[in-house]
This record gives sequence, C-alpha cells and structure tokens, in this order.
Amino acid sequence: MTGILLVQGDITHQSVDAIVNAANSSLLGGGGVDGAIHRRGGPEILAECRALRAARYGRGLPTGQAVATTAGRLDARWVIHTVGPVFSEDEDRSELLASCYRESLGVADALGARTLAFPAISTGVYRWPMADAARIALETVRSAETAVEEIRFVLFDTPAYEVFARQIG
Repeated sequence: MTGILLVQGDITHQSVDAIVNAANSSLLGGGGVDGAIHRRGGPEILAECRALRAARYGRGLPTGQAVATTAGRLDARWVIHTVGPVFSEDEDRSELLASCYRESLGVADALGARTLAFPAISTGVYRWPMADAARIALETVRSAETAVEEIRFVLFDTPAYEVFARQIG
C-alpha cells in the first residue's frame, strides 16, 4: 500500500530516494522547481542532463515522459525529470499531465526508489489550475501500480497545500 503525504515547503529539502523535477523539455534548468533543483543539487545534475540530451534526447524530453539523473547535493539518490504540459483552454491535455505522474512512478520503480517527492507539476508558469492539477495528480498516483511506498506532494505555499488537502479528503 502506497502512502500519500502532503508537505508544505521546499522540495529541494526533502530527504527521499527520488525527487521529481517539473523540468522543461531542454533538461538544462529553468525557473521555478526546475531552477531550484538545479541550483541546490549542483552541477552534477546539469552534466547528466547534458549527456542525456547528447545521447537520447537531442530534441529534448517529450511532454509526459520521465528520465532520471543523479541528485547531486540534494538529500536524495535521484532526480526524476518530467515535462508537464502547458495548460490550454482549447485542448484537453489532462492525459499528458497524468502521464507525468505515471511515467515518474515507472522510473522510480525501475530505480528501486521507495520514497518519492512530487511538486505540483504544470501549476507554475505552465498555468494549470491548481484544483484540477491536484485532482489529476492524486487520482493518477492512487490508481498506479507501484512499489513506491511513500509519495509526498511537496507544495511550496499555503494556498497550494490547502487545494491538495481539500482534494485528498
């Protein structure tokens, strides 16, 4: 049985096997969670991301997929990078957002991770409405078959935490 926890705080301070990064497709760092993970984790993460770009993801990591690197100086073994979709009022991209969670769990299982910390994927600059993002995230992880024993949703601020808390019941 997988336990789901909500934590308010900074995902880069979590002590877990793997931290999920809401990455951009370039895998080369950016703003928000992505930038914070790269800054705190150090240059080892960027070096592995560059190697992935050179070897397998020359055009970048596709939306909804996930790939792992070292966690560098973070208190984790791995960072699992996933690219969330940009929210659109004209096109339902919910399946791509759900795929980020499923694919990240699949990578975590392949690595042998037992504890995993997720941010609220696509809710920052990609503008996904928090309540809908929380619903998709929680439904997806609850229905996933995974060996991960503990899933933490690490929400940066009180409003995000409260939205997830209402959704979790």
